[in-house]
Amino acid sequence: MFIVIGLVFIVLYALIVFYIGWSGWKWMKPAVSRRFRLFYIIAIVFMASSLFLSRIVEGSTILSVIGSYWLAIFSLLVMLLPLVHLIVWLTKLTRLPRRSVQKWSGIVTLILLVGLLGYGSYNAFSPTVRFYDIHIDKQGPANGELQIVMASDMHFSYLSGRNHAERMVKEINALHPDIVLLPGDIVDDDIIPYKDKGIGDVLSEIEAPLGVFASLGNHDRFKGETEELIGLLEESGIDVLYDETIQVDSWLTLVGRKDYSDKERAGLASLTDGIDRSGPIFMLEHQPVEFDIAEEQDIDLVVSGHTHYGQVAPGNLITGMLFENDWGLLQKGQLHSIVSSGFGFWGPPIRIGSQAEIVSIRVHFANSGS
Repeated sequence: MFIVIGLVFIVLYALIVFYIGWSGWKWMKPAVSRRFRLFYIIAIVFMASSLFLSRIVEGSTILSVIGSYWLAIFSLLVMLLPLVHLIVWLTKLTRLPRRSVQKWSGIVTLILLVGLLGYGSYNAFSPTVRFYDIHIDKQGPANGELQIVMASDMHFSYLSGRNHAERMVKEINALHPDIVLLPGDIVDDDIIPYKDKGIGDVLSEIEAPLGVFASLGNHDRFKGETEELIGLLEESGIDVLYDETIQVDSWLTLVGRKDYSDKERAGLASLTDGIDRSGPIFMLEHQPVEFDIAEEQDIDLVVSGHTHYGQVAPGNLITGMLFENDWGLLQKGQLHSIVSSGFGFWGPPIRIGSQAEIVSIRVHFANSGS
């Protein structure tokens, strides 16, 4: 069954690549030499193949970068080209000269592609800070308030590398958090760039009096032992909660879950069995799922990522249909769900309709003056 699905995917992908290549061929054919046309064919085949080669040849920076940017170009052209071809077809109903229409349709497509790539790259590599204020009707710390900073979906890789990590740590520390929560997808299916770029050394500079805590996401289950990633994170001073519950500073309970895709994931009821439910309970849950169960188990705050808020519009329409809360704040009874669009990116290094972000959460408890 998986072989059939794989073959169907490859055939469909090849057809779309042919459609993109054919569109470019028709536009440039009258204006370029045969030698350049041959180069164009080789370039299209190589870039389309790089998406798979980068997964086969592990540790190849060049293939990973080319594959990522090809995926950006591919995804944008899949949306742009049908619209351009429809407009060109409609011009047949006018008296506009065919050659000019063909020429300018290609020029406009190229301008839009470059513009969207630039805009999307800016959104991907220029994080913003989202601020939330929530109230929890339980006793908190002595001053009644807690400053949480949350970052998810860093997807540290060859493109989201050391500079991006340094930017994140700088932004986090500037918010003066009491505690930092990292709910998953810390790496991007490959631990090699994380180690080679010394990202662990960068993360060790996060400053939070109550500590830094992480859970793991679906892309943290890379080819290798999960324990290796957990060990590297813990070397950086990050406590990884892998289906675990701990007490922080005697008044706060933290629950960290395995990813929803993990068949060995424990039930939430078993993880919260015997805990003090009169105090605040926060949970790191990579995918924003099972809110009803979390509400039943007296969870007060769930921090999640995974959705990227679609990353490239109109992907947000799909995430909105798949998840009860695909971005932002949702409250159900005493439960507060906060979902981040993520600090990094998956696949194409662009964001359109979403922006890389760090989340600042100010929690006011029952003993707060506000």
